[in-house]
Amino acid sequence: QVQLLESGGGLVQAGVSLTLSCAASTRTFRNYGIAWFRQAPGKEREFLAAISWDGGSTNYADSVKVRFTISRDNAKNTVYLTMNSLKPEDTAVYYCAAAYLTRTRIRDVDYDYWGQGTQVTVSA
Repeated sequence: QVQLLESGGGLVQAGVSLTLSCAASTRTFRNYGIAWFRQAPGKEREFLAAISWDGGSTNYADSVKVRFTISRDNAKNTVYLTMNSLKPEDTAVYYCAAAYLTRTRIRDVDYDYWGQGTQVTVSA
């Protein structure tokens, strides 16, 4: 069982940067691929970025690949999502998800463990 806890969300103004963290409870964290998704009110959950279990591969949605960066620190059992030049349309609940020995899957159904989410609100 893997427990994930997102943090770092909040209310920010458009144009600023924000880094979200996803901390995992498992001691085998280095064996899990991690992805970030988001869901805005009234919209479907959207894939943003994924990083492989070994950190060697990353994958991004076209809509965010210029502004968002995913990274991981296996020593801290944490994955990060750095978001630059935030826009009001980035407002959503952001979730991290984990899957065992996964590289960079983009479908939510490929992930077995999910965090509770952290709210990001970007004001104009």
